[in-house]
Amino acid sequence: MKSEFLLAFNQICNERNLPKEVVLDALANALVSAYRKNANASSAQTITAEIDGDTGQAHIYAEKEVVDFVADLRTEVALADAHQVDEDAKIGDMVMVDSTPEDFGRIAAQTAKQVILQRIREAEREAQYAIYAEREGEIINGTVQSVSAMGVTLNLGRTEALLPKNQQVPGERYQLHQRIRAYVLEVRKSSRGPQIVVSRNHKNMLRRLLELEVPEIYNGTVEIKSIAREAGARSKIAVAATQAGVDPVGSCVGMRGVRIQSIVNELGGEKIDVIEWSGDPATYIAKALSPARVLTVHVDDDLKDGKTALVVVPDDQLSLAIGREGQNARLAAKLTGWRIDINGSTESIRSALKHIEEDAALGDEMGETKDVVPTVQAVLQRHAEHSLPWNTDELQAIRKVIDGVQRAMHERRAAERERERAAEKARRAAAQILEAPLEAGRQEQVEAYRARIPPAAFDTPLEALELSARVMKNLQRSDLAHVGHIHERLSLGDEAMLAIDGIGPKALAEIKQAIEAKGLGLIPAVEPVAEEPALSGAEGAPVQPAAEVEPEPVAVEVALPQPEAAAPEVQVVLEAAPALSEAEGPPPAAEAVAEPAPLIAGTAAMPSVFVPVVDEEEEEAEEGEAGLPGGKKKSKKKGKRKDRVLVYDENLGEVIAVKGRKRGQDAWGEDEA
Repeated sequence: MKSEFLLAFNQICNERNLPKEVVLDALANALVSAYRKNANASSAQTITAEIDGDTGQAHIYAEKEVVDFVADLRTEVALADAHQVDEDAKIGDMVMVDSTPEDFGRIAAQTAKQVILQRIREAEREAQYAIYAEREGEIINGTVQSVSAMGVTLNLGRTEALLPKNQQVPGERYQLHQRIRAYVLEVRKSSRGPQIVVSRNHKNMLRRLLELEVPEIYNGTVEIKSIAREAGARSKIAVAATQAGVDPVGSCVGMRGVRIQSIVNELGGEKIDVIEWSGDPATYIAKALSPARVLTVHVDDDLKDGKTALVVVPDDQLSLAIGREGQNARLAAKLTGWRIDINGSTESIRSALKHIEEDAALGDEMGETKDVVPTVQAVLQRHAEHSLPWNTDELQAIRKVIDGVQRAMHERRAAERERERAAEKARRAAAQILEAPLEAGRQEQVEAYRARIPPAAFDTPLEALELSARVMKNLQRSDLAHVGHIHERLSLGDEAMLAIDGIGPKALAEIKQAIEAKGLGLIPAVEPVAEEPALSGAEGAPVQPAAEVEPEPVAVEVALPQPEAAAPEVQVVLEAAPALSEAEGPPPAAEAVAEPAPLIAGTAAMPSVFVPVVDEEEEEAEEGEAGLPGGKKKSKKKGKRKDRVLVYDENLGEVIAVKGRKRGQDAWGEDEA
């Protein structure tokens, strides 16, 4: 037999719709709070409560210190009592001991009543919030509990929902205890429980009602592509079938309109148009304007102006396509996402003919459609005189002309946009070139180039250059005002000019030639002049630094006096040989002089001729490592004067140069030649 505690426990769980674990946890926390208050226990002491689910018996366990002598029963326990709980307990250990008071049942009932109720209420609010948070975006049923200026309060059973004024359907009247459906818009958590906000004018409510009424939408055979709704007045729904052979519109309407009629009744008589979705924007827009009949649709998707569509309808369908206060056109625009302009057939054909008259090239771009223009002009004049309605053939002719004009104008706009995109791309490329950081060497080149730009170039406009109209237009479109701007771009290289849209190698050559023809080319660079060395002496000869060079052989032509008898021509070569070290070899042989000097013939002793010869500058040679004592340097004096004399050698029959004796000697020695 079940205990009273267990029966009461189960009753609370069922009434509050709470899990058993939540209620048991609330009871345990309440018992712990009651024990702390009754025993005046410290908040630092660990205390737990356990409840038997079958009998409802509660036990309190408190953490106490094992001591020899118990001074405080609240925090200490004897060693013998601790061994009953833990056989290995020692003095100073902390053990959990059963500390349930004898009259704890009555005390707990009095102390824990409010705590238990508070915990249960909190748990109930959490459970309700979790339930309705999962149902956010779904439809719920409620009963009107109260109506006020703030909105309508709906009773959902264990909680309430609010239907604000801005979420109500215009024109609807709500009565007390009226059962209605609403769309869960938002669920917020608060101290007083979950706050649920519902709506009846949201477009997703229509989506959920269709899922409830149409099985094909619920299982995914038919897909809802878009919904446009003006609550209480009119709605448009675009549907598409995901399986072949399924009629999406017929599935939503149902046999004799049974399915859609139940939704209309739920929404208070709101009109609903169901159309088939199409991937072609023109076809989709034409169907979205139903029930109006559309003659032609021209779409234009531009990044700057957005998606726009020009719709032409017969004159008698114009008011139906626009709708009351523009409602039909407005819903079609919301449904498709395109901005729709609706014109009548007469207005559209007159505008098309006016474009053809003003622009002769437009007629040529229409192609074969141009042949229909005279017929349309005659029909338009006849209808203006007699005010007759258009027949089918006349409407088809009008449609051909309008399509031809709109197609030609669309191609023009597309070409212009393409040129603008190319120009914008070129401007970005040129900006990157102009703004790119230059290297150190490159920066110097650019500065040197710009220093040679003539000042008059910055005062000469581009119109002064003799350029073709196309090149001039491309330059002006690139924000170039004068010739100086062109030079500044050219300082960065030809790439900066070639990046301009419409400027190629030929156009660049034309620009450079026109600049040179105007005399605005670069100023010629001035060659740097070498500085003249300082002059010294009265002669003003430049003082050159002494350079150590190897001496070269010196050829000296000597002309001796000619006697009466002709002597054989003898070639005389005098060489000033450089001083050689011991390791070096003999000096190279001297070359013969081109023109030999005449010599004196005869066997008589020839007078000696004294010719002073000065050697060139000689280099000093270190011979310390060659065995000289003390590593001393052996050098020869520079520019030492050596005396040579020319004598005629009878044995050889030649004039030879011999070294003279030192001053004080009486004879010239031939052995030292």
